[in-house]
Amino acid sequence: MGFYEDRMLPRFVDLTCGSTMLDPVRERTCANLSGRVVEIGFGSGRNVPFYPASVVSVSAVEPADRAWAMAASRVAASTVPIERAGLDGQSLPFSDNSFDAALSTWTLCTIPDVAAALSELRRVLTPGGTLHFVEHGLAPDTKVQKWQHRCNPLQNAVAGGCHLNRDTRGLIESAGFEIRDMDRFYQKVAPKVLGAMSLGIAVAP
Repeated sequence: MGFYEDRMLPRFVDLTCGSTMLDPVRERTCANLSGRVVEIGFGSGRNVPFYPASVVSVSAVEPADRAWAMAASRVAASTVPIERAGLDGQSLPFSDNSFDAALSTWTLCTIPDVAAALSELRRVLTPGGTLHFVEHGLAPDTKVQKWQHRCNPLQNAVAGGCHLNRDTRGLIESAGFEIRDMDRFYQKVAPKVLGAMSLGIAVAP
């Protein structure tokens, strides 16, 4: 991992995704988590205050040392045990059927091999385990989609490989998950090309 990815990008992500205006979205995404949870793209720990009491433990997957350092105060204050347990969502260091739930907030847009990451999440979840997600991605409107496709190369370059135009639902279903519930909406604090959100729960077979 280069200097920008490890040192600068975590601060950029924390600035753009750490707004308190996004807290209600994080709270909705985390609301029904329970049991043993694996969180990919843990970042600076912005989800920690929203873990419900039903969560037993969290295994945090985060590649950037700087992001983990930025999360230190939130991890220390958490009533839920949290450990940094992995560096790469595409290759999780856990046994099959290790977790009751998984959490991903604005992470699938950036992982290079997103299909591999979703396959890994499916592997480590127990049958019937749930993936709780909120992701920005391909908009429901064709006019917005056109701008997403146009702006995607620039977004890739400045935002650590982030994609504007990934089809969240299609990717999750292609990995074998069943979407139980999903809400699509535009987040008001962002332009539509960035703010087309998919928030929901998917079930592992």
